[in-house]
Amino acid sequence: MAVHDHSHRSAGLHLPSFRRNRTSTAPESAVSARDDTHTARAYVFGSVRLLMGFVFLWAFLDKTFGFGYATPSGKGWIDGGSPTKGFLGSVSVGPMESTFHAWAGAAWADWLFMLGLLGIGLALVAGIGLRLAAVAGTVMMALMWVAEWPPARHLSDGSPSMSTNPFADYHLVYAAVLIALAAVSAGDTLGAGRLWARLRFVRDNGWLR
Repeated sequence: MAVHDHSHRSAGLHLPSFRRNRTSTAPESAVSARDDTHTARAYVFGSVRLLMGFVFLWAFLDKTFGFGYATPSGKGWIDGGSPTKGFLGSVSVGPMESTFHAWAGAAWADWLFMLGLLGIGLALVAGIGLRLAAVAGTVMMALMWVAEWPPARHLSDGSPSMSTNPFADYHLVYAAVLIALAAVSAGDTLGAGRLWARLRFVRDNGWLR
């Protein structure tokens, strides 16, 4: 009887221990998988943020110094060229055509446009002030969308507009990306977003986040 009781207790001690190990491992695996997914998502958004920052910063640099891409060499802003005259002056469609022509080449328009490109670009690269960058960038993209006016099939002179879509174009895509980056706090990864958020004046003014 003593031997039988002892063997019975020994056999029963292993199964509960085995089951406990299995049940404790499953939640740990699920948590690890969620953490990995969250980390991957954060790095994807951080990388997209940096790419968008380069788009805006490069536009600023090219228009300032005339690197020969969108702005010919010798016609940069520092050479006396106007960053807005070429684009706004060539608007030939849309409800704000005459307004854009009046703005083309104006000093205030040049400064606002260039400061916008620089500010948005720096904010995206650094990962700070993304909410402000999203608002400013969305306004800029909306104005450029109106300037190109994708809904029109023909320009004001009757020639084909060559529009490929009556609504969506890259300006709207850029605006949506800027809003998404601000919404997910994309500056926290590969950026200074977390440090920025700890500053007292940023904590007291959430719109600076």
